[in-house]
Amino acid sequence: MKKLILFFLFTCLILPSLVFASGHGHKREMKKGILLVAFGSSIPEASVSFENINKRVKEEFPETPVFWAYTSSMIRSKLAKEGKILDSEAMALAKMTDQGFTRVAAQSLHTIRGEEFDDLVRTLAAFEGLPGGIEKIVIGAPLLSSQKDMEDVTRAILANLPAGRKQSEAVVLMGHGTPHPSNVFYTALMYHLQKKDPLVFMGTVEGSPTIDDLIPMIKEKKSKKIWLMPFMSVAGDHARNDLAGDEPGSWKSMLEKQGFKTEAVLKGTAQYDNMLDIWMDHLKQAMTDHP
Repeated sequence: MKKLILFFLFTCLILPSLVFASGHGHKREMKKGILLVAFGSSIPEASVSFENINKRVKEEFPETPVFWAYTSSMIRSKLAKEGKILDSEAMALAKMTDQGFTRVAAQSLHTIRGEEFDDLVRTLAAFEGLPGGIEKIVIGAPLLSSQKDMEDVTRAILANLPAGRKQSEAVVLMGHGTPHPSNVFYTALMYHLQKKDPLVFMGTVEGSPTIDDLIPMIKEKKSKKIWLMPFMSVAGDHARNDLAGDEPGSWKSMLEKQGFKTEAVLKGTAQYDNMLDIWMDHLKQAMTDHP
């Protein structure tokens, strides 16, 4: 008798809540969206990279709404003071949830799978599968995520070298770098570039190789002129100040102090169509992976 009473209580109390949670048995209509996630930039000249990405994504997926998110709170705060409101990834996902999206392809516009990418993965996981929310979120890989990416990026970099460069002139690319283990992608990229062109070097601001590592290597090649290029999605603050600025600590100043002539090409990787092709392949895969 006691067991019968407990079963009756379970039936009365639990089953109605299950029916309520399932939306009274009504299956939700599938609604797909794309979320593009970048570190962000407050440099007006850098916006051309984001405009290029946005245009390409909308051309490839004209029927799918596109949302944007900046992961840098510092950049979002700075832009807000200028009257430009950009969403964090959490805010963008909350808006997409509120608008009834059930499937989201979140494309990372980062260069490597570093700390920011790890944070993004955790945020996406927190939003996936909430009751009445986004049922499935698939993340598109950053630019450098596989051996194929490494080979594709190497080819793209070599194709994008300055047209005016002479065969004896060196090229130094500046990546961001990170203490995260994924920094090895920069070292590996340096290896692949050097195999194809021994005068193309990859350095980083906050990882390795450093500019101090590169200077002796460049001297060995006896190049007199060095072309400076950012290896970041946008030619933002790092490119314009740390790479090509006139401050004593910039790579340009340090190299010129060593007797080299320098010339900078300030274009982010997202301004090159062959680089954007790689990100687009990752987004297409993410869209394909949706059930």
